[in-house]
Amino acid sequence: MKLDILMSCMHQTDTSIVAASHITGSAVVINQCDREEVREFDTAYGHVRFLSTLQRGLTKSRNMAIAESRADVCLLCDDDEIFVPGYEKKILRAFEELPQADVIIFRMVNYPCPFGGQVRRLKFPQTMHVASWQISFRRESLLRTGVRFDELLGAGSGNGAEEELKFLLDCQRAGLQIWYAPVDVASVAQEESTWFAGFNEKFFYDRGATTRYILGAPLATLYGIYYVVRKKAMYQDTITPAKALGAIFRGMADNQITKQARKRK
Repeated sequence: MKLDILMSCMHQTDTSIVAASHITGSAVVINQCDREEVREFDTAYGHVRFLSTLQRGLTKSRNMAIAESRADVCLLCDDDEIFVPGYEKKILRAFEELPQADVIIFRMVNYPCPFGGQVRRLKFPQTMHVASWQISFRRESLLRTGVRFDELLGAGSGNGAEEELKFLLDCQRAGLQIWYAPVDVASVAQEESTWFAGFNEKFFYDRGATTRYILGAPLATLYGIYYVVRKKAMYQDTITPAKALGAIFRGMADNQITKQARKRK
């Protein structure tokens, strides 16, 4: 099997981010910037295709990388990761040991993971705790089912995040098996976000809109209440629980993403 790291980044002036991320094998890098350019070069154990594009949007970047890859297995990657030595063998070994797995969720060295130290199959709602840079998959499984990232979600869409939850739910609905392997493959900085501007009303409005779009109104209502109660310590210095819940319900009621999806069809 062959592995591609699928990296999404922005405004890179050269290809040094590949070495800085300790990518030693093959990769497809999508660099959203102000030019169209394709550069190719070899690493210690693989080949990199570095595509600069005028396109914007994280999910568009993910989908473009999937389309450009020719590998059997792909791992999503952001521009603030550092891969551990031997990551390629670890990832491919996990897929060899889990032939039934279409998607495997890996650990980050410095990122909390609630799934413990045992290999296990994941389904919703466990997949709500997965970050995009933990996700790897057999590319053939996506090609066969047509599952891709929803371009109405994610950084640059104007609709907030939750794109990884929608992706994993779409995988599950398509009959793909999602597994967790307690294997550390990289560390992630996550020092700043391209979409998170604080726990303001817009944040909670977007959360209401995205969860309504992904989960439907009944589940999104329950989740909205749970989130406001469970995460109070994180946002209470910025907004009251009543205002937060009100913004969530406004986002659900307006249902803008679902309306956009209908127009797209």
